[in-house]
Amino acid sequence: MDKNELFRSIPKVDVLLEREDVAALTERYGRTLVTEAVREQTELLREMIRGGTDESAARQAVEDLVRNVERSLERQCAPRVRKVINATGTVLHTNLGRAPISREQAEKLTEIVTGYSNLEYDLENARRGERYAHFEGLLCRLTGAEAAMVVNNNAAAVLLVLSTLAAGGEVLVSRGELVEIGGKFRVPDVCRQSGAELREVGTTNKTHFADYEEALSDGTKAILKVHTSNYRIVGFTESVDAAQLAELAHARGIPMIEDLGSGVLVDLEQYGLSHEPTVQESVRAGIDVVCFSGDKLLGGPQAGIILGKKEYIARMKRHPLTRALRVDKFTVTALELTLLEYLKKESVARNVPVLRMISEKEPSIRARAEELAVLLRASCPRADISVRPCRSQVGGGSLPLERLDSAGVAIEPWDMSADALERRMLALAVPIVPRVTEDSVLLDVRTVDSGDFPAVAAMLGEVLG
Repeated sequence: MDKNELFRSIPKVDVLLEREDVAALTERYGRTLVTEAVREQTELLREMIRGGTDESAARQAVEDLVRNVERSLERQCAPRVRKVINATGTVLHTNLGRAPISREQAEKLTEIVTGYSNLEYDLENARRGERYAHFEGLLCRLTGAEAAMVVNNNAAAVLLVLSTLAAGGEVLVSRGELVEIGGKFRVPDVCRQSGAELREVGTTNKTHFADYEEALSDGTKAILKVHTSNYRIVGFTESVDAAQLAELAHARGIPMIEDLGSGVLVDLEQYGLSHEPTVQESVRAGIDVVCFSGDKLLGGPQAGIILGKKEYIARMKRHPLTRALRVDKFTVTALELTLLEYLKKESVARNVPVLRMISEKEPSIRARAEELAVLLRASCPRADISVRPCRSQVGGGSLPLERLDSAGVAIEPWDMSADALERRMLALAVPIVPRVTEDSVLLDVRTVDSGDFPAVAAMLGEVLG
């Protein structure tokens, strides 16, 4: 192989940039980025030749130079956050973005956020407005609270509440409620960060009303109850009802705070699930401040929703932390659109994707699994396809003991292992995230939209065709 001849066959950078096909790339990506990609790919070619690559392979690489430049640019400019198809059966999958919003909501969101909006403008009075105004009235109407506000997540909500109401004093919390959520967010740590001193009450499995009474002191600034939404302590246990604690707090002239964690606005028992305390129940119980997540059982965007007595919410709105934790126009818009669905009680379970997935019954899921199986049998001749019963979960730190009867499509490939098939599925143009069970890959249809079935079949056909 004549290396010098191969080196001479590599076009110069300035010559390449004048070529019509490269000029088209410049129109799309800009001259700076294209020039960098051309230099990178030509240098890779030189390294290949220096390394003694087969002559035919080197010549082919020279011919493919522009295509490789284009591929490099596509990789660089492609967003890393991508749509995936969640076939795990976990409805609120933290790693996959938790609660999806509906296509209808996404279309309205796009219309609003792609231009200007009245985020902080009062159109009726032609003056500066408040971003909370877009959803505060909705939250109060839906829950019965006096006032409401929103920050960027529920961890931030707890931090703001304690910083405003308990800094410089003690906050009473049961030992059985000193929770840790994802990312090592712990109640003791957030108390410390807020400037409040944590006063542990009772024991891990049993906390009595008298424990709170005995722990109260002149330095107590608040009582905090934390709903253990991501785990359950069962067996020999006892805890104090939030309404009782509210009476105790009010008798001492201090606020009662409840962190509901995943927060829910509808009775989940109507869908065959165990009872999960609703936000409305907390408000009726006399809780002064309630906080919860927007992207869990509510089914909206990531947000920390705070509501309760007007005097306490007003203090939080004025706190310096509020500016640092405030939500942007995307969250404000998506949250309002989600809350508007809750006004239509008869259709909320159909229009909020999380509630739709949670409430769907096994016969309906099985029928949809059969539809997908028919498509997969046609597109994947080198695999055994069958419909199997399975169990889904809510996920996202919500309803940890619940398992939902579901149905999935099992794929048993002939020419590769289930693990190998999973890896290929994750590398698809739209990655499919399945469950792997020994010799098969399972697609739990509960979390797969029927509208995605043709795409799923087509993409798996490329792998198993």
